[in-house]
Order: sequence, then C-alpha cells, then structure tokens
Amino acid sequence: MDFSLNGKNVHASTGGVAFDASRPVVVFLHGAGMDHTVWFLQSRWFAYRGRAVLALDFPGHGGSDGPLLSFIEDMADWVAATLDQLGVKQAAVVGHSMGALTAISFAARHPEKARALGLVGAALAMPVSKDLLGAAAADHHDAIDMVNLWGHGFHAGIGGCEWPGVWMTGASEDLLERADKGVLANDLAACNAHQAVADNAAKITCPALVVQGSRDMMTPLKGARALAAAMPKGSIQIVQGAGHMVMIERATETLEALAEAV
Repeated sequence: MDFSLNGKNVHASTGGVAFDASRPVVVFLHGAGMDHTVWFLQSRWFAYRGRAVLALDFPGHGGSDGPLLSFIEDMADWVAATLDQLGVKQAAVVGHSMGALTAISFAARHPEKARALGLVGAALAMPVSKDLLGAAAADHHDAIDMVNLWGHGFHAGIGGCEWPGVWMTGASEDLLERADKGVLANDLAACNAHQAVADNAAKITCPALVVQGSRDMMTPLKGARALAAAMPKGSIQIVQGAGHMVMIERATETLEALAEAV
C-alpha cells in the first residue's frame, strides 16, 4: 500500500489484506538499514486474523520517499503522523532494534496512540560500536558484514530457517546491500545518539513485551531484562539460542509471543 504524507510517498505492507482502520491496528517497524520485508511472516499472520497491519518503510527506506530521519524522536513523530493520516487513533506497535527504540519513543511521546508494544531485539541502552559506525560512515562493506555476523545467532549461519528456501544471512546481506548509500550509517548513528530510552521507558503506560534472543550480541540479554524492568507494564520473553534477528531466526516463537501481547 502506498499513500502520501506531507507530499512524500510512504510504503507499507498490509500483510496481503486491504487495510481497514476500523480493525485493531498493528504497526511493524524495521531496524537499521532494512525495510518492511523483515516482518513478512508476522505481518501476514496478523492480517489474516482480524488485525489491520501496517509494516512501514521508514522514510528513505524500501519504497518510502526520503529524506532520511536522523533522530529517533523524529521517527516516532513520523509514525504518529502516519497514523493520523490514515485515521488511526490507536495502535499496537511492534519494532525491531531501531524500530523498537522508535516504538518506545512513540509510546512516551504519544501515549494516547499506543495500545501495546512489542519490542524485539531491544535494550535499555543501545550503543553502536565505533568500528561499525566508522565502516558504515565510510560506506564500506565491512559494516554489512559486521551487522550480519553480530546480528545472527550461531544456528542462523548454518541454515534452518522456518521460511522454506530462505538463506538467513544471505538474505540479510542482500537487504542491506539494496539500501541507498548512507542509509545504514544514518540509522546506526541515530541509534547510537539516542540516550532517552530509560526516561521514555518509565513513561510508558501500555503493556510492553520485550522479545529477546538469548545469544543477541548487538543488544545483550542483560540490557533487555533492564528494559523490561524499567517499563511499568513491561515483561520479557527469551528465545533460547536466537540472535538479534530473532523474528527471522525463530519466526514462529516470535509470532507466538507477539500474538499474546498485541
């Protein structure tokens, strides 16, 4: 689905079902350098079970026009503006990594619009390594390699995806390579600069579930536990053996967790 917001095209997957704002709305937000396709399985499942789904491409990602947004707060306000544009008063928001930071900021800045949160691969602090930031800023392929290496658990490297025919690390590499120049660097810098997670978490009044891989090297489990504890209605579900890309590595377990939460 494509629609206009402030004169710019926004692309969203609706999970294969026409968007109907009268249904309970679930918004999916992708991580740094990626797009809505990371939510392929989960978005379709919800869409065919009575939810109205919006798996959004952030500005400058996938099928959405730029310019890129360089601050998490701006991404959160953009999500709120998107809902207003489509006549949605309240939604559950599911985000991965950068998308999770955006979901937290969205719920803190627009509490009346947040029905529930699903936070995948998130932590109370999410700094990015200097090596990764530098490689991304230089547009060096090492940045993609680092995201792939650190972003997947051990089993993802040897196969076993629940989606038939999908090579998890290869698909992630291809997705990151398709992004326009500067997208990954912009997103990683936004995550690294964002220091408001703890303050925002304390303001969240809706239920919030953290779904975390036990082998996540980008947002370690300790930080995910701290995030869940910092939210008044926070909880955590740990997916054993999964890495940062848990919604792809363990799609069914992630889906089962989210189905109960949003």
